[in-house]
Amino acid sequence: MLGALIVALLAAAFWIGAALRDAQTAADDRQAALRAAGAHAVHLLSVGYRSVDEDIGRILDTSTGVARAEYARTAEELKRSTVKDKILQTGALRASGLVSLKGSTAQVMVVGDAVIRRDGSEDVPQERFYRWNMEVTKVGGSWLVSKAELVL
Repeated sequence: MLGALIVALLAAAFWIGAALRDAQTAADDRQAALRAAGAHAVHLLSVGYRSVDEDIGRILDTSTGVARAEYARTAEELKRSTVKDKILQTGALRASGLVSLKGSTAQVMVVGDAVIRRDGSEDVPQERFYRWNMEVTKVGGSWLVSKAELVL
């Protein structure tokens, strides 16, 4: 009788421990997906002519799949126009929120803005505001943006 009670208690403790680990893993994934989408947005919004190669590298490093292919396809034009116009663009993350998390894919809404100026220009800097719906995918233990759609 005592042996059966001990076995039942051990089984319950194991089950509760597994449930707690699963809940912690899900919470960690939610936070990691939010951080990945937010960091990617800041990278998209922060591009300067002095550091354009590194800036594009950060965009590519935080993306995968369709998003990465699109950024790679347009990288040379971004570099050319940024250097030609001596663009200094600084971005900031304003908000992000998890829409859904299913397995290794999350949907995240992201809001950010950027201040854009031309080095040496007397023009007033421009402010731009952006909203994205980002799909974030866990790849090899890292969360990367696999799709980024501007929301109008």
